[in-house]
Amino acid sequence: MEYVSTRGGSRAVDFEGALFSGYAPDGGLFMPRSIPSLDGATLQRWSRLSYPELVKELCSLFIAPELVPQSALNDLIDRAFSRFRHKDVVHMSRLKDGLNVLELWHGVTYAFKDLSLSCTGQFLQYFLEKKQKHITILVGTSGDTGSSAIESVRGQQNMDIFVLLPEGLCTQIQELQMTTVIEDNVHVFAAHGNSDQIDELIKELFADVDFSRKYNLMSLNSVNWSRIMVQIAHHFYAYFRCAPSLDTTPLPVVEIVVPTGGGGNITAGCIAQKMGLPIQLVAVVNSNDIIHRAVQHGDFSASEHVKATLASAMDIQEPCNVERILWLLSGCDSHLTKVLMEQFTASKSLKLPEALHRKLSETLRSSSASDEDIVRAMQRCWEENRCLLCPHTAVAAHYHYSQLDSCASSTPRCCLASASAAKFQDAMLRAGLVPQLPPEITALTAMETRSTALRRGEDWARVLRDRIAAAVQGWEARRGGSAPPGL
Repeated sequence: MEYVSTRGGSRAVDFEGALFSGYAPDGGLFMPRSIPSLDGATLQRWSRLSYPELVKELCSLFIAPELVPQSALNDLIDRAFSRFRHKDVVHMSRLKDGLNVLELWHGVTYAFKDLSLSCTGQFLQYFLEKKQKHITILVGTSGDTGSSAIESVRGQQNMDIFVLLPEGLCTQIQELQMTTVIEDNVHVFAAHGNSDQIDELIKELFADVDFSRKYNLMSLNSVNWSRIMVQIAHHFYAYFRCAPSLDTTPLPVVEIVVPTGGGGNITAGCIAQKMGLPIQLVAVVNSNDIIHRAVQHGDFSASEHVKATLASAMDIQEPCNVERILWLLSGCDSHLTKVLMEQFTASKSLKLPEALHRKLSETLRSSSASDEDIVRAMQRCWEENRCLLCPHTAVAAHYHYSQLDSCASSTPRCCLASASAAKFQDAMLRAGLVPQLPPEITALTAMETRSTALRRGEDWARVLRDRIAAAVQGWEARRGGSAPPGL
């Protein structure tokens, strides 16, 4: 399996090359050169698998056995899921009026990103132990990515992780899950800006090819292919648990409703579709609705300002993974993708070509939810089911309730649940609900914290460059060697 850049200007790499990259050298994102197609017999067999077994099957399609033998791959995935609280790793809650909620948040940080990042951390360690190399991980977070990434690599001797969070724009619990991790290889920065500004900074550092190579920069944001690959399993598992039968021809369609910020999970769904899974995807967003406008009107243009909402992890106006979706739907047209994304980067405004917009609207449905919609969905789900939803999952539930109220469809539907409601106390209180806090979360407020401020007007890039260089020099001193060559 080879991986190519969506912009066509970089050489193809294997899984290891894609794993240890952030953006491709030409600014694009890595995607498989070809997407495997599954037949009905395979789908029938996979329908009987557990979630971890599905992840193993999917990963084996995208990771060559010469790189990671199947037995080693299975061990890595088992190790990745060993800290999850639920015996099945994920859990399907079947609620009133056909509201199926796939809880993806039973990992260490109570967020769905624990699933893909725990696996990615194991993959990294597998290759690094073989090569005795050091890497520098650079992560921007709008909420849950940072803590999940930290937990996946904390304490590792051959990795330093630098996490940038938007000061005051994450919940208190999300911040504490990052700033209370006191490890030599964990460096947390609180930026006085928003998530899109953080992403621009990270892109700038990756674009400096000499610096990136010297310090082996890589990303654990959803630009990293490994995260998308693992998340494909969410869609297969949701389908198999919600499809009424797999004994009919054609197979029944299941609607998968995906809370969408940076677009990693919805990209994974598009790939699952391409593999032959009969799902109808719905991208649901908050008031930062660029993906909704792209689907509905072909308008992929950033608003002037990012709006702060209750679903804070989705407060994104530049969803990086849309590039992967456009590449896939354009027939892997890297020239077109390059032209479109360079236009968007330059002007923050893009009108999709008519044929590409038509393909996008055939592949995805979309919906947006205001804070008031989110609150009402949280309240309704509690009143009808005694089930607490986080505000991001409530965006999906809002779509479900709107379809019920309009009697729009009888298609089975599954909403992907992004995080535990316990992480969003302010949203719970806004909805008049009482947060139920696990002891691990309650304990955070009494723990020591550590972070570095990135203030407005300060040269953030210079601060990061200096800190990265110091961290790598420290690793060299402990190891007694010289700077690691590029991976």
